[in-house]
Amino acid sequence: MADDHTIVVTPERSGGGSGWIIALVLVVALIVGVVFFSRMSGSESAKDNAIANAASNVGAAARDVGDAAQDAAHSAK
Repeated sequence: MADDHTIVVTPERSGGGSGWIIALVLVVALIVGVVFFSRMSGSESAKDNAIANAASNVGAAARDVGDAAQDAAHSAK
């Protein structure tokens, strides 16, 4: 019984590279998401600027109509 030995064999763990592939896919997805949202926010900014310019033009046209109406009223007196 003095010659009894216990041998424990631990297999080496190997990921096989699948972890790197998953990490690469996640990085690519992150880059695509950032590009998509940055372009979307840029187009939203352009829309906001266009709406602000249109509102300004409507305001200027309303002032011109108001001035013309006042001029017509003063001319009629």
